[in-house]
Amino acid sequence: MVEVHEHSHAHGHPGHDKHAGHDPEAFRRRFWLSLALTVPIIATSDMIMEWFGYTLDFPGMAWAGPVLGTVVFVYGGRPFLAGAVSEVRDRAPGMMLLISMAITVAYTASLATSLGLFDLDFWWELAALVTIMLLGHWQEMKAIGQARGALSALAALLPDDAERITGGGAVARVPVADLMVGDTVLVRSGGRVPADGRIIEGTAELDESMITGESRPVPRGDGDRVVAGTVATDSAIRVRVDAVGENTALAGIGRLVAQAQAAGGRAQVLADRFAAMLFYIATGAALLTFLTWWALGDLDQSVVRTVTVLVIACPHALGLAIPLVIALSTALSAKAGILVKDRLALERMRTVDAVLFDKTGTLTKGAHTVTGVAAADGHGDDDVLRIAGAVEADSEHPLARALTAVAHERGLHASATGFRSLTGRGVQATVGGHPYAVGGPALLRELGVTVPAELEKTAGQWSRRGAAVLHLVRLSDTTVIAVFALEDEVRPEARQAIEQLRRTGIRKIVMITGDARPVAEAVAAGLGFRPGVDEVFAEVLPADKDRAVAGLQARGLRVAMVGDGVNDAPALARADVGLAIGAGTDVAIESAGVVLASSDPRAVTGVIRLSKASYRKMVQNLAWAAGYNIVAIPLAAGVLAWAGLTLSPAIGAVLMSASTIVVALNAQLLRRVRLTPQDSPAETLRSGGRRPMPSDASR
Repeated sequence: MVEVHEHSHAHGHPGHDKHAGHDPEAFRRRFWLSLALTVPIIATSDMIMEWFGYTLDFPGMAWAGPVLGTVVFVYGGRPFLAGAVSEVRDRAPGMMLLISMAITVAYTASLATSLGLFDLDFWWELAALVTIMLLGHWQEMKAIGQARGALSALAALLPDDAERITGGGAVARVPVADLMVGDTVLVRSGGRVPADGRIIEGTAELDESMITGESRPVPRGDGDRVVAGTVATDSAIRVRVDAVGENTALAGIGRLVAQAQAAGGRAQVLADRFAAMLFYIATGAALLTFLTWWALGDLDQSVVRTVTVLVIACPHALGLAIPLVIALSTALSAKAGILVKDRLALERMRTVDAVLFDKTGTLTKGAHTVTGVAAADGHGDDDVLRIAGAVEADSEHPLARALTAVAHERGLHASATGFRSLTGRGVQATVGGHPYAVGGPALLRELGVTVPAELEKTAGQWSRRGAAVLHLVRLSDTTVIAVFALEDEVRPEARQAIEQLRRTGIRKIVMITGDARPVAEAVAAGLGFRPGVDEVFAEVLPADKDRAVAGLQARGLRVAMVGDGVNDAPALARADVGLAIGAGTDVAIESAGVVLASSDPRAVTGVIRLSKASYRKMVQNLAWAAGYNIVAIPLAAGVLAWAGLTLSPAIGAVLMSASTIVVALNAQLLRRVRLTPQDSPAETLRSGGRRPMPSDASR
């Protein structure tokens, strides 16, 4: 569940919501135009020419500052001025009001100077101030848009078209967007379900890995609910649509992301609180400065000192401190396959001391592989694999694909004819003139076949460790001539992920699974779990996973949960940080604060590094911005004028620009953080490194 901070306006600022629409394009256009106008304003400034020792003189040059500066103030400054009005109306002074006060004072003083009333050349400072603030806010909005776009791309799991059945029974191909509630669609074997609905005709085994995270297909028939994106593996079905558009699970991702992006991180809330405090400090300091110098009988100094205080207080560095870090961290993380939905979750990741992995589909590949072959007397392994691969060649079932893949890898080729799918039981075909069938226990029961003792013993051992067992049956004499073990393989990079997490300071690694404890313990041993330190939760029902998370939290651990299935959603929501494997389900993605699009568990370490580095940069930038103002405002007010130490508006402008450069360069150091996983280990885990499949597989 995404946490929305009570100060949800903080990060976007009120002015954004009402006047810029969170539209990065609006800030981009204003920034580039303001920048184009700022360059000639700076180049023709008397102060800048004096600093750099050059001269410019052309007709009308004196009007460059007033004319172009007014355009920058009115056009470029509009979002900040509008935001200031909103903050005043809401009685919540913050960044927008502080920025608006500074640019308004700079504009007024510069206009008065152009009219000959003062000698304060602030046109260049005004233009630079507006341009820099526009840059910061553009980058902030751009970062939000990048994260939203990256997550929206995960919803591209649906087919573009659907086969809709008309009233007359004809099938018409239409865009998925044209489907309506009540429509009936045809889903062919191997095709994806285009919309949520219920089966009204047909029976098929559906690959629901995107929904459940489990790799084993499940049988679905009349009246059963199916979800968009699932695959009919072995037969065609007809589905009546009952959810389209905004009511689908996929559409919920966009809404959730928008909600998450409205939530400000703690560092940004701190920045806005500091901006509010700075507003009161600057206003009070400016008023006190004006009255003090006026009382001393120096009205000119009174005005100069007051304007300097207000301009100095404008949060150049403060305005960029958080947006730059967010923009960089968002871009770097997305490039590394880390999609940050909830900034609070990212900030919390640096405090995590226990990582809980769901085993299936997270530490495992979620794809079957043949891990054992046993043939009856008179048959070789290659012979039975060649026959089984040919029989299964036309099947879309995941177990079938595993058999055909291993036959292909070994160069065992044969042709089959008369292929027929036996839904929920297996397949049959003729190879070399002999009929064969491949299937699980349901096929044996239907044929009344007895498994030879030596094969039954081997199959029993495989089943006890959790493997799915398929039988090759020669139908001419109903004899089982071979058995195959198929299991889900542990990801080769999983062990490396756990080692990297330990090096980052994670105290405890935990694995949770519904498998039997001997199976779970074997996998844990293969992954290098430390007895007495790391933990394994086995035989856990899906509904109890969140209870396991709560139990760890009750022991004082801050838990990050990594999962991919719908049964992981409650645990992902309950954990201090939920991380969804990107190849997982919509529900898991919705429940997580961070999505690992690469499906590589080593990316969890990258999230921790990113969390620590980005938070460190935010705090450093805020500390610099705060420290700069603590020193600069009193000097600008003239508290050390008695000692001959004053801060002129020009020097104040230089210091303000320097503080902005420091903040920007410090943020750029984030690029040095390594987020991408290291190369996978050369060796593949084998001992304990297979993910056992349930023995009662439907095949």
